[in-house]
Amino acid sequence: MENQKNQTDNSTSPVDTTPKVTGIGGIFFYSDNLKETKEWYTKNLGIEINDWGSSSFESRNVNRPDEINSLQWKPFKKGDEYFSPSKKDFMINYQVQNIEGLVNKLKENGVTILDSIATYDFGKFVHIMDTEGNKIELWEPVDNKDSH
Repeated sequence: MENQKNQTDNSTSPVDTTPKVTGIGGIFFYSDNLKETKEWYTKNLGIEINDWGSSSFESRNVNRPDEINSLQWKPFKKGDEYFSPSKKDFMINYQVQNIEGLVNKLKENGVTILDSIATYDFGKFVHIMDTEGNKIELWEPVDNKDSH
């Protein structure tokens, strides 16, 4: 009985460090009139814009209820170089775990890696391109490191 109990006890389960996407970290899009777009979303949909020109939507992690995740939403001025070299009008930020392992896997698969992993107080970032010419931002939040 003792062994069965330990096998089903989640606290003894190994932490999943598989290099993969774990959620959406942000949605970014171009706007022809940035001020008007932000005002429209605030007035009509109640999206509050912070000092950085974005809004943050918070949610709880189902597997770790004490962890709060956030999704960043932000319109960019049409033509902003942040989306470059993509010619698309949007960019998605995917929240990931084990960003180093994921970048190695992507390199092995021949995926275009646009830059090196950059580390900030709020996490690690790297940018890649998909086969459709979409620039993708990968983000490993610092919170995920607590469990590794």
